[in-house]
Amino acid sequence: MSESEAALKAKRILEAAYRPEPTPSFPTSCRDDSPVPRFGTTPPVHQDDRRIVPAWAAGIAVASIGVGAGVTGIGCGTWLVLQGLASVTLYGVLMVTLPFAGLAMVATAVDGAISRARSAVSKTIYEGPVVQHTEINNTSNTRGMFFARARNDVR
Repeated sequence: MSESEAALKAKRILEAAYRPEPTPSFPTSCRDDSPVPRFGTTPPVHQDDRRIVPAWAAGIAVASIGVGAGVTGIGCGTWLVLQGLASVTLYGVLMVTLPFAGLAMVATAVDGAISRARSAVSKTIYEGPVVQHTEINNTSNTRGMFFARARNDVR
């Protein structure tokens, strides 16, 4: 390319770069000329909802952040437990037995709830005379050498 052609091309590039922009045919700003109260809050103005992201995508994003935070918490808890297991100290032994103690506590609570649910509520009313025999028969049998067992007949 000759010098005259290069100068002509440079002139066209500079003219295109510094050419003024044409004015747009649509308004770029809007002025609200409605009267504003002298004091207090202004009334609300309707604004169109123009979201860039659909609602379902925003919901999935929020759910994935929650799942990520939960998994991070579980990972940190696992790391702490494994750090406790790695050191053979009292804390390490407690970390090993802690899940078993938790399971035993849950089993005891479930067993107590089941036994209370199974226990029947009965209101038995006894009618009639009550006889109590307190005579002791003099026959006594004791058996055994190391672990003795005494049996008294009460009639």
